[in-house]
Amino acid sequence: MSDGVPDDGHRADMFSLEQARAALAARLQGLSGLVVAYSGGVDSSVLLAEALQVLGRERVVAAIADSPSLARAELDAARATAAALGAELAVLRTDELADPRYRANAGDRCYWCKEALFDAAGALADERGWALAYGENADDVGEHRPGARSAAGRGVLAPLRESGWSKEVVRAAARAHGLAVADKPASPCLASRLPVGVTVDAAALAQVEALEARLHERGFAVVRARHYGDDAVVVEIADQDLARARALETDLAADARACGYARCTLRAYRSGAVSV
Repeated sequence: MSDGVPDDGHRADMFSLEQARAALAARLQGLSGLVVAYSGGVDSSVLLAEALQVLGRERVVAAIADSPSLARAELDAARATAAALGAELAVLRTDELADPRYRANAGDRCYWCKEALFDAAGALADERGWALAYGENADDVGEHRPGARSAAGRGVLAPLRESGWSKEVVRAAARAHGLAVADKPASPCLASRLPVGVTVDAAALAQVEALEARLHERGFAVVRARHYGDDAVVVEIADQDLARARALETDLAADARACGYARCTLRAYRSGAVSV
């Protein structure tokens, strides 16, 4: 409208965000402090931002698990987001690769990964006498999320879900906070590129990370290097970039060879293409 007043749709969006924030604040206000299991993704970043507003910087800490399954670029970005929010960040070294149940990648890998994260972050929460929370939202309910089973078994809070926050509300809040991750696509860990039954080890994770880094350098924002053993990879590119990728297919194959893959197949990105 010419007078700058938002239209009714925008009013409704803002009203729902205000309601969601009020519900979340009511959930957080009774806590003595909060450790946020933090990945740098939009959900945990918004939970961190909202907790800082409700509880204050002295009563909130972000805890990120650092292991070979976390790409260095993702860790750097997570550090930058936490710094932009003025949040204390604890980088906790985890060693899920030492757990044979995780390495076996039998379909419950995410469960054992979250167990390692919550062991480390839970110890920090216990030390401070605070609650531990993670960034599950209401839209995650019903999806195949073994990590949620770990959280439920340990009593880890999910304030966004408990307050009815949808992914749409989460992204609206991220934009309201001015977070660079507001429109960031999902960025699951490097181990998610390995199909069930392919053993997770540091060498495989390093191959995936190296190839995806090369693809990002070529300007592809959404990529997955699906690791099918030491010598075969399926490179997935978002639909809108697939034509450009096909024009560069020879170069992408060379990138794959440089990262140790003898065979490279290109296809459109499919969420959940490798079962975890």
